[in-house]
Amino acid sequence: MFKKFTNGCVRLVNRWLPDAFLFAIILTFITFFGSMIGTKQTPIELVKAWGSDTGMWGLLSFTMQMALVLVLGSAMASAPVCKRALSAIAGLAKDKKSAIIITTVVGALCCWLNWGFGLIASALLAKEVARRVRDVDYPLLIASAYSGFVIWHAGLSGSIPLQLSGEGTSILGVVYQVPTSETIFHPMNLIMVAAIIILMPFVNAAMHPDPGHTVVVTPDKLAEEELRTYTVNTPAEKLEHSKILWALTLILGFFYIIYYFATSGFNLGLNIVNMIFMFIGILLHGDLRRYVDAIADAAAGAAGVLLQFPFYAGIMGLMVATNTQGVSLASIIADFFVRISNDVTFPMLTFLSAGLINFFVPSGGGQWAVQAPIVMPAATTMGIEAGRAAMAIAWGDQWTNMIQPFWALPALGIAGLSARNIMGYLVIVTIFTGIIGCLGFLGWAMFF
Repeated sequence: MFKKFTNGCVRLVNRWLPDAFLFAIILTFITFFGSMIGTKQTPIELVKAWGSDTGMWGLLSFTMQMALVLVLGSAMASAPVCKRALSAIAGLAKDKKSAIIITTVVGALCCWLNWGFGLIASALLAKEVARRVRDVDYPLLIASAYSGFVIWHAGLSGSIPLQLSGEGTSILGVVYQVPTSETIFHPMNLIMVAAIIILMPFVNAAMHPDPGHTVVVTPDKLAEEELRTYTVNTPAEKLEHSKILWALTLILGFFYIIYYFATSGFNLGLNIVNMIFMFIGILLHGDLRRYVDAIADAAAGAAGVLLQFPFYAGIMGLMVATNTQGVSLASIIADFFVRISNDVTFPMLTFLSAGLINFFVPSGGGQWAVQAPIVMPAATTMGIEAGRAAMAIAWGDQWTNMIQPFWALPALGIAGLSARNIMGYLVIVTIFTGIIGCLGFLGWAMFF
């Protein structure tokens, strides 16, 4: 029964889900008309919100960061030393079941530690596993690698809990400052994370199709170029391969990385993750010219990010566009769930509403900006601790990432697949993690 349901989801998604870019276009028009109906704004006002600097171009910095995560991570992994390390981990997979389980567990643990690192590392590991276990279903393997991303916001790089534990958030004159002991390291959050890490690998493994429906990876997706050879005759070529320049570049980069951690602690933002990827890549390739070529090879995979992220930024602009009364489509959705809640169901319904809003605002910071002004004061009025309310938003934000192509684009770029190839399996992951989230927040209310 379970496998029939999974196969049905896969067939439905393959038949009806358009390319990820067209999906973003369709979401744009849904959000546009929804905002026009819900907030009574004119089409001209909404077009301005969509195309403005805070709309379509509001994620330019983030788009560049994500493109670099993909390119720098891929270039680092293409170094021979890194390939051998990935191969050693992939060697633990002996058959289809263990391939799915190992990929899911490693991906989830990496995403809990740092989402940027985990997003790339898990996809790269999945490709290496596919080289070892050639009869594994490749779309399911990549979906399993990406599924670990569903716990990123409950982990060490979660933007909402980290912001609350740092400078805090001021809402209506009230400063919400919550230690990580009440968010990331709260017993219930850890129980929910553990439940997903332990159970989800077996859920993913149970979805593996029978041999007649298995989609194995094509050789072109796993093809590796032979190690380049270079002629070093002219002064320019000697400069390109200069070990002195290579060493000086490494000294400069690693000096800053050490300085950063010495002054900022273990705070892995996207910029420092990219810097680590860059200079480890330069180190492992052992040559500046080789690294330049590795970056050129990896850059094509960033095409989906560069094209689609501006459209998602435009969707976010439409969701948060306010009328003269300060009402936006996002605030209408969030306020509805608050009004039907009580002190027990409030966190669970906040989780569900955050999952719905995240479908249109797939950004942790954007999600917090939209929901926190509504959720946090309401939680205070109901006597619900701030950490639990905040984590309900965080869990909702990460939950529907499984069926939102926005965050899957880097992994899909590495894998050489489209969103429709993996989304059927991720529907099951969404249902499973949604049940964990609902039960977890009800348990948080009743037992803590």
